[in-house]
Amino acid sequence: MKNNRRIAREMKINYYANQVYQLSYTKPILKTLGGTVIVKQWGKILKFKRYLKKIKYVSNVGEIPKIKVISMDPHNLKNVSGILLSNSNANLVCDRTKCKKIFIGHGNGDKKYGGNPKCLLDYDYHFIAGPKQIYKMVDVGINIPEEKLLKTGNLRFDEYYELVEKRDLLLDIYGIEDKTRKNVLYAPTWKWGNGTLRRYGKLFCKMLSNEFNLIIRPHYYDRRYVKQLKSWLRLNKIKHVYFSDVSNIFIRDVMHDFVISDILISDTSSIMYEYLITRKPIIISETEHEDLHNMPEEMYLPAHVDHFREGMNIVELVKKNIEGRNNYEKYNTLLFNCFYFNDGKSTERALMYLDEIYMGVNPE
Repeated sequence: MKNNRRIAREMKINYYANQVYQLSYTKPILKTLGGTVIVKQWGKILKFKRYLKKIKYVSNVGEIPKIKVISMDPHNLKNVSGILLSNSNANLVCDRTKCKKIFIGHGNGDKKYGGNPKCLLDYDYHFIAGPKQIYKMVDVGINIPEEKLLKTGNLRFDEYYELVEKRDLLLDIYGIEDKTRKNVLYAPTWKWGNGTLRRYGKLFCKMLSNEFNLIIRPHYYDRRYVKQLKSWLRLNKIKHVYFSDVSNIFIRDVMHDFVISDILISDTSSIMYEYLITRKPIIISETEHEDLHNMPEEMYLPAHVDHFREGMNIVELVKKNIEGRNNYEKYNTLLFNCFYFNDGKSTERALMYLDEIYMGVNPE
């Protein structure tokens, strides 16, 4: 890609995130260019550093880029220059003569934007994963000029393609004991979205572990329940249940979960849309959450998959979906309805856009 060496060496690039897991959406850029991660509270600096240093264990692209973590008031970023990539729909105030703001966000599910979505109008550019992302903004009255919408595709999908051939290695890393079993990934959201971990977590562990390996990926804000659930598993002598650390974006990224799993159970989490990249079956565990975007049917996954409701046999539902014969085409169509390209080159597109934007801020 043109000027990539100049980008990596010279670009001043900054990232803003409320929590470390949100950086997984800019991770492909972070791994390539490094830069400065900005957090709001100084108390989060050590947590971010602890997980970001793990990049050295997975980086295979030459010299490991330098990553700094600093704390700044998001309403006073006047000293920030270059590019500012945001994973949060936050009102970031910087000097626009020397800094360009790009919004990426952290998910393209059906839950409505938190906070005040009108702050999205203040960004110079948006990296767009797909048509669904645009439709979400329009649904809440946010109309971004076409020239600000930069179509990259979902950057996270690139890693999925890279890891597919390393499935056996990942199974070993996860410590999966019985590799003859199918692997069920359960990735619920949290209370914002009526997440189902506390409602169905123990039931799924008890029922599914008899025939499958169950991998539980809790939402970041529900990870505190993992310790309690592990104790319950030990007490009840339940095996074949594994947990994915949502904070560990370099060693246990959700794309790692996608590669080793054979089916997904989720609820209103945006993960269910990203799982479309696998073209593997998806089941939705029902919630009563209604504060969702109004989506056309071709971009609304719940209209096309089986739902689990209380009282149903989850084991039989999983078996039925794994044995399905027409899954691929259905999920492939939904994938391209929601995301652009899906060709493993989204990071390359993002880097090209960054090069052009940076040249506009810092002409040579």
